[in-house]
Amino acid sequence: MIAVSSCHDKLDEDLENTVYVGKTDYANTSNMMVPLLGAYGEFQDRPWEDFPVLAVRGDDVNAGGLGDQQDFAEEDKFNYNKDFWMFNSVWQNLYNDILAASSAEAEVTKYREFASDTDKALADQYIAEAKVIRAFLLLYLSRTWGAVLIPKSPDPTALLAVEPSTKDEVMQYISDQMDEAIPALPSLRPNERKDIRGGVTRFTALAVQALANLELKNYQGVADATSQIISSNRFTLEPDYYNLFKIKGKLNNENLLELQYSDFGTASGDNKAYLFAFFGPESWEPKVAGAGGGWGFYEPSMKYIKFMLSRGETTRLQTSVLFTDRGIAEIKKDPAYATLPAWVTNTTLSGDKFNNYNRAMFASGKHYLPSDQLTPGRADYGTNKNFTCIRYAEVLLMHAEALTQGASGSAMTADQAVNAIRSRAGLGTLSGVTTNQVMDEKYAELAMEWGTRYYDMVRLGRFDELSYDGRNFTEAKIYLPYPQGQLDLLPTLGDN
Repeated sequence: MIAVSSCHDKLDEDLENTVYVGKTDYANTSNMMVPLLGAYGEFQDRPWEDFPVLAVRGDDVNAGGLGDQQDFAEEDKFNYNKDFWMFNSVWQNLYNDILAASSAEAEVTKYREFASDTDKALADQYIAEAKVIRAFLLLYLSRTWGAVLIPKSPDPTALLAVEPSTKDEVMQYISDQMDEAIPALPSLRPNERKDIRGGVTRFTALAVQALANLELKNYQGVADATSQIISSNRFTLEPDYYNLFKIKGKLNNENLLELQYSDFGTASGDNKAYLFAFFGPESWEPKVAGAGGGWGFYEPSMKYIKFMLSRGETTRLQTSVLFTDRGIAEIKKDPAYATLPAWVTNTTLSGDKFNNYNRAMFASGKHYLPSDQLTPGRADYGTNKNFTCIRYAEVLLMHAEALTQGASGSAMTADQAVNAIRSRAGLGTLSGVTTNQVMDEKYAELAMEWGTRYYDMVRLGRFDELSYDGRNFTEAKIYLPYPQGQLDLLPTLGDN
């Protein structure tokens, strides 16, 4: 992990996707997909440090408490070090892929000049896909740092002259970009696409637009976007919540965007994988002997676990949290939780046993692949598992929140949206759903996923929820500081 601190400064490097310039026969439109595939490749190849930095600050999750990467643990406590290598690396990673998407858009535009009418429509689709990829990355960049640079071209050096845009300006830019992209995209689920399996579609763009408008508190904009997704009748909630986050969840009918990985069903050889070891236990007894463990750096919070127990949750808690004996004992120290359901055990439904380890008392079940779902011969923790980015469940809950905040929508009532989620979780129905109830449902449903809980609490000004277990959250802690490496490189940041 320490070695990663020597990451290259991507802003000082030429992007791979810029090599087409001056060397490509743009009249050969049969190659028009190539630059888009390059953008997808950059997007899918997420460095492991991105997600932790973007997602660790909510009251649903804690950083692993012991060992190295102390600045990561401090981020979780809202104590930020602008010199922390992970902050600088994530900034660079996001911008590298944002620029890669911009480069793909520019290259496809050059092909379009030589395209037939049919191929022009295809070019417009590819350009739209690049815009959606860029928008998703910009969304998280701005959620994390607030005012950021919106690239005006794929040339990294052009960022030197770009003034930062406020978070609201970035979110409006994203929403406007999705307005441009949506008409050109296929009205399919990602798993229905035949050309780029799992690629973005009109509904992915609508979901990104809804997320951006949620940040703007433009609740009618949220409801307009989510209503179109719901009314399409193309998406369903996967009945098996436990396996939604495992092999069965790959390209599921619930997923609007996911990072795709594969070991190609072979015991050895090529393996495209996310480094799920970050989430794995330092000590376990896997059902399949020889399956590898992990680093223990991402822990569901005690606050979240007690919240779920108090609601009588089984399905979602059993899926989201992997217990150790030490963690169970710690829960029982609270007299209100001295007696736990019999299913609370250190052995998962799949038969893997999580032993006590130093760094954490619990592990994230949403980033766990049972050892008996590993391809025989593969041992790395979680390998062959996809990484979900946007689910239909989140679309339903955004829709419900928008309606409780005064928006109107024709696709579904707030009660219907929330109760669909609760029904899958084995909970009773609600009537006259309030915003507070929607937020509780989002907490239960989306914990450990992409920092959703943190961004919700910040947006609603519920800072007291984030001030838990000795933490003291204030408005001044909403955004990470600009990495010192970027302040040195990009002079316009210094004035912001």
